[in-house]
Amino acid sequence: MIRIVVLAAALLAAPFASAAAPVHEYRLDNGMEVIVKVDRRAPVAVSQVWYRVGGSYEPNGLTGISHALEHMMFKGTHEVGKGEFSRIISALGGDENAFTGRDYTAYFETLAAEHLETALKLEADRMRNLVLDAEEFAKEIEVVKEERRLRTEDKPTSLTFEQFQAVAWRASPYRNPIIGWMHDLDSMTVDDLRRWYDRYYQPANAILVVAGDVDPAQVLALAKTYFGPIPAGVQPADKTVAEPEQQGLTRVEVTVPARQPYLVMGYKTPIVGTAAEPWEPYALYVLSAILDGGDSARLSCELVRSAKVAASAGADYDTYSRLPGMLTLSGTPTDGHSVADLEQALRAQIERLRSELVEPGELERVVTSVVASKVYQLDSLFYQAARKYLNDDQLTVAVLRPLSMEGDEPEGAALAAGGRHGA
Repeated sequence: MIRIVVLAAALLAAPFASAAAPVHEYRLDNGMEVIVKVDRRAPVAVSQVWYRVGGSYEPNGLTGISHALEHMMFKGTHEVGKGEFSRIISALGGDENAFTGRDYTAYFETLAAEHLETALKLEADRMRNLVLDAEEFAKEIEVVKEERRLRTEDKPTSLTFEQFQAVAWRASPYRNPIIGWMHDLDSMTVDDLRRWYDRYYQPANAILVVAGDVDPAQVLALAKTYFGPIPAGVQPADKTVAEPEQQGLTRVEVTVPARQPYLVMGYKTPIVGTAAEPWEPYALYVLSAILDGGDSARLSCELVRSAKVAASAGADYDTYSRLPGMLTLSGTPTDGHSVADLEQALRAQIERLRSELVEPGELERVVTSVVASKVYQLDSLFYQAARKYLNDDQLTVAVLRPLSMEGDEPEGAALAAGGRHGA
């Protein structure tokens, strides 16, 4: 699935990229893939190196190691000293960063197209020449722990969502947080990182994406020059863990100091490549857009503005991921309404999707022209997908029950769920 995600990134990497411009795809002799998207509207290039490794690859006891290694990738190589990577890119007027997801880790630079060679040279260098110093790691892992505290442990909604994932998935590695469990971060060693780096940071396990004011042939030549000499390595054949079928509704409550209650509901759903019927993921994607596709979508229009049962409400579904995921709904009730009221309102929206066909006008509003050409005339498919997957046997519900904060009583107002190197 990572190739689909990366191809989408190639289309979006250059600002205002022309949809008509073709995507050029190559493969080096060492197995590294190269994807180039041309956009000549500004003399700028975006370079990205994606590795097929992220939170979902991590075994128990090593959760968070992909993200921790991402941090260490900026600590220098045998040729480029600590902090020099960022300094060099900045001196050229560019910027750089990285991010770790469930299924990938990616590093990127945005800079004048004339300096693309420098970015590729630096990325090729740290692909295999990273210096992993125990003393430096001991300091950086504390930064990662603090990031976990700030983004999850001290943020009630994030903590609730983390617990929701941990309970919803029995076997899937999606049950673990990308940043890792704190006890795993406490026990992580630099030797763990070194083995992880040697296993996954190889050309055969990487994809280079370049978008912007570039010539595809020249990009390929630069890729051959800098990445080509690196031995291919072996693309790891990691076994995927099958998630057992859920036998009924699952609930979890999180009680921590918070100002507002919060609700998360998730229905286990297939993705492209795993669905019994190829059209199902696309139908689910459109269903999520019907619920949460802007101010005119059903959740915003009917639950927030009309019924005023929700201060905020949203829906999300990832069509392309490595493993099957969930269609999730979340929200915060308004003052005067309970979490139970909000759950009932969200369930009513799901039941409506299960029992009623979407009106053509509404469907046309939420589907893109590309999807519409395939799906619009088959609107009954949405009804089928909703009935198959959006039922209690696939459902997990997590509720944040606020404990009184010192000097405050829980409120029902709106809230929002939720660095530099290391997102």
